[in-house]
Amino acid sequence: MADRSLRGMRLGAQSLQSDEGVVLVDRQVRTYETTLGERFAVTFAAEAEVPEVWASPKSGNEGRLLDEGGEQVAYEAPEQKHQRTHWDMLLERRTREELEEVLQERLTFLRSRRGTKGAKDV
Repeated sequence: MADRSLRGMRLGAQSLQSDEGVVLVDRQVRTYETTLGERFAVTFAAEAEVPEVWASPKSGNEGRLLDEGGEQVAYEAPEQKHQRTHWDMLLERRTREELEEVLQERLTFLRSRRGTKGAKDV
């Protein structure tokens, strides 16, 4: 029976799905412009929040949103957060004096395991 249903079909060339009963969402097309003058359009859903910055699909440069008059929309870049290091996180939990004390305890422990005296303080 499977042989009869596939007879005469070109596999992969045609879709068996139809557009019947498919309702597309309302859309809006917004235009962006890069600093080099390249303009490109991006399609969004009508109720979607449109970002003020979008990467160009051709060049990858950052494009700014244009309003209906063709002028760039005012844009405030988000504040860059300082990336916390391990040292910053340590200092949030302990004071420098506490860290010095822990360091000395660990050095004493390691030196006692190796059998060396603590006379050579670094």
